[in-house]
Amino acid sequence: MRAVVIDKITVAEEIEVTEVPVPKVKSGWVLVKVKAFGLNHSEQILRHQEIEASYIRKPVIPGIECVGEVVDPGDTRFMEGQKICALMGGMGRSFNGSYAEYALLPEEHVFSINTNLSWEAAAAVPETYFTAWGSLFECLQLKSKDVLLVRGGTCALGYAAIQLAKALGCKVISTTHREEKLPLLVEAGADECLIDDGTLTGKISGVTKTLDLIGPRYLKDTLTAVEKGAIVCSTGILGGIYDLNHFDPIKDIPNGVYLTGFFSNYPTQEIMDDIFGILATHKLTPCFGKVFGFENIREAVLAQESKEVNGKIVVKV
Repeated sequence: MRAVVIDKITVAEEIEVTEVPVPKVKSGWVLVKVKAFGLNHSEQILRHQEIEASYIRKPVIPGIECVGEVVDPGDTRFMEGQKICALMGGMGRSFNGSYAEYALLPEEHVFSINTNLSWEAAAAVPETYFTAWGSLFECLQLKSKDVLLVRGGTCALGYAAIQLAKALGCKVISTTHREEKLPLLVEAGADECLIDDGTLTGKISGVTKTLDLIGPRYLKDTLTAVEKGAIVCSTGILGGIYDLNHFDPIKDIPNGVYLTGFFSNYPTQEIMDDIFGILATHKLTPCFGKVFGFENIREAVLAQESKEVNGKIVVKV
């Protein structure tokens, strides 16, 4: 089968498709014909630095998510030909992932899907919408009466969060640091769109829930920009800073404001059913930016790194 395999730091220009054997089924694992997959920042981190870590299985096929069909269910609960999505659980790190024509995946991280979406549209859902769903409903406990701030809205996760929040009936405020991307926030459904210069405190009001996708770079400002009683969920790291030095929870979290975060490593069948269900019920098309053929995966990764595509990049196998 065709696959992308890496064993060292690999820049986009070095991505190439090679031939490797189709994996053989083992107990508790499902062999999937990959139809499409989305590109993620997580895979970029793997290629740029994490590949050198001792816990990464090397050589490894990257890719933390996919959609496809079951080819061989082995001794699992699945049936041959069943439409599925798969994500997380060590995919593309502890075992081979989705940058391939076939993937051998652990049963507990494979989920049946009931959808009429195209493979390309379905591939934009698993990791992105699961992270948005968990951030909004598990961590932020979002309700229709809430005013939601999505800080850093012009990314795939931001678009998905805006779309889901508007489907619920919330008012949504969103930000971008580039003026030319403001129309994208409007297109996604945001009610109020702002340029983010690093300071939102005093510029917005009424925010009861915040999905902060910038991360530690602006987190302190996010905490002081919301109303008393608000919940802030820090999920993204678009700001390029991965931790917060000299953070004093007593002083830096205002009284009555709540800080949480979402770690997207525990998907369930129930949640995936809910996500595909709300997309169908509200006739929503998942947000994605551009589709590349698998033979052009190098160009897809180059587009990801150059940030020339707005929204999720999908690769069709």
